[in-house]
Amino acid sequence: MLYTIIAEDVPGSLEKRLAARPAHFERLKALQDAGRMILAGPFPAIDSPDPGPAGFTGSLIVAEFASLEDARVWANADPFVAAGVYAGVTVKPFRQTLPA
Repeated sequence: MLYTIIAEDVPGSLEKRLAARPAHFERLKALQDAGRMILAGPFPAIDSPDPGPAGFTGSLIVAEFASLEDARVWANADPFVAAGVYAGVTVKPFRQTLPA
């Protein structure tokens, strides 16, 4: 089943985010390589694809997991969590309607 992982950054997270990004990206790439990734990306803090020093306000991941608990365990093991980038993470089941 698909699950959304919606994370909110702590204020001023950019430096922590950049430091932990390689390990974070490696985990996302592993989901993609396993055919389980639907989409992933950050929320720019300003209306720009490259927010520069304004940074980001959080992240969205939509991926396939065996269960809600598996999705939560995966999300809580994210390097951004360990680095203190995220103030909070919400994991919810997701039913994709479009594209079909």
